[in-house]
Amino acid sequence: MNLDAIPTKLARAGLDVGKGMLRGLVHRLCLLLLILPLVCRAAAPNIIVIMADDLGWRDLHGYGNERVDTPHLDQLAREGMKFTDAYAAAPVCSPTRAAMMTGQSPARLHLTNHAPGHPDGFSLPGSNLHEAEWTRHLPLSAVTIAERLSTAGYATAHVGKWHLSHIHRPGKESVTEPELRPEHQGFSLNIGGCALGGPPSYFSPYRNPALKDGPPGEYLPERLADEAIQFMQDHRDGPFFLNWWPYSVHYPMQAREALIAKYRERGGLKDPIYAAMIEGMDAAIGRFLKALDDAGLRENTLVLFTSDNGGYDSDNRPLRGVKGMLYEGGIRVPWIVRWPGKIKPGTINATPIISTDCYPTLLEAASLPPTPDHPLDGRSLLPLFMQSPGFERDSLCFHYPNYAFHKQNRLGSAIREGAYKLIKYYDDDSLELYDLSKDISEKQNLAAKSPEIAARLAAKLESWLRETHAKLPVKITAKAGSQGTKK
Repeated sequence: MNLDAIPTKLARAGLDVGKGMLRGLVHRLCLLLLILPLVCRAAAPNIIVIMADDLGWRDLHGYGNERVDTPHLDQLAREGMKFTDAYAAAPVCSPTRAAMMTGQSPARLHLTNHAPGHPDGFSLPGSNLHEAEWTRHLPLSAVTIAERLSTAGYATAHVGKWHLSHIHRPGKESVTEPELRPEHQGFSLNIGGCALGGPPSYFSPYRNPALKDGPPGEYLPERLADEAIQFMQDHRDGPFFLNWWPYSVHYPMQAREALIAKYRERGGLKDPIYAAMIEGMDAAIGRFLKALDDAGLRENTLVLFTSDNGGYDSDNRPLRGVKGMLYEGGIRVPWIVRWPGKIKPGTINATPIISTDCYPTLLEAASLPPTPDHPLDGRSLLPLFMQSPGFERDSLCFHYPNYAFHKQNRLGSAIREGAYKLIKYYDDDSLELYDLSKDISEKQNLAAKSPEIAARLAAKLESWLRETHAKLPVKITAKAGSQGTKK
């Protein structure tokens, strides 16, 4: 920069500025340009999203499971806000994970089942339906929350399960499975994220192509906690986004022998190994939260904990159903958020919320505008966090036109509005209506007693399916060999 020429130009503009004054101004401006990014980075909150796998609504002690010890997640709830009516976007894992990443519903994404799922056109013997067509991985064209945060200066890391990179027809698709992993979806670091839906082993050697083996016998939840702690410490100057998706408590049932023995001795449990897995996950998360505190980062960090679908190995009572079903046991999940200074400790919130809310919530928390040309099916939860006006939404919708791995579900869609929940099944176009405020176990179908409510919710659900361009199951109109024909 030629400072000698600038005073002359300013003088011609009617401004009398000497060289000394000019050099002082330039010096202050340079300091401001250096400091401003640091100030902005310090003001942006660190964000941590922890999503368990297959953890049921009542699996945590703080949600009513008195036979299992989860002191650290219970403490997180006491320090923040616990939601009682939180939902996964789908009753199985991959669709919910895609919804968390994009803020878009599985219906809109056409990613409606767990990968790899069943063959195209799959139908159960005796059924009059083929499954709906669906996409088996999150396309690279999707704009993820990690991409938005990384462009805003966040360091980003994914630790744990991904399950969004399955290749349906290897060699016939334009990308390979490694090209769909987290490091190609906005994360600068990926530890353990690949197409695997569950770990081949919870003990090293892990046989995970995205995770280096540790010492023989190393336990996966503890290893992932180590990786999460290291990332946090490496980026303690912030801001950072840690997307920690434990493989726990997905099959196979494996845990430390000491914890298994503890729960066998305690008794009264459906599965002592499963209980040990829950406590093992809680202990790993607790160790990370302590490290976060030791680093002095608690006050400027938003921590969100949830699950990807309802429990399968859980005792879901009083909820009906399990993972893979549209009943409450398949979609209602724990949801805990702590954000010091923003969320009042010990708050319980009964507002219905859903996985698609994560994306717009994190955008607003980071003071980022909505993603251009990216329709959102979720809403920012910040007004709920701060107990202020501004949260508006009258219904939640779900779409599961596929068969789960257990094949015990019916293909359907659902809507919740207020206390009422309606399920539509496609095999016979039947409706089930429940008042969850009086019947959380979904035992009393009110569709015949309250036809007006059922019809109104059914029409609203149908409108949402059209708006999202949802793929529907296909009627089998005639038999042609074992596969039949499609209408």
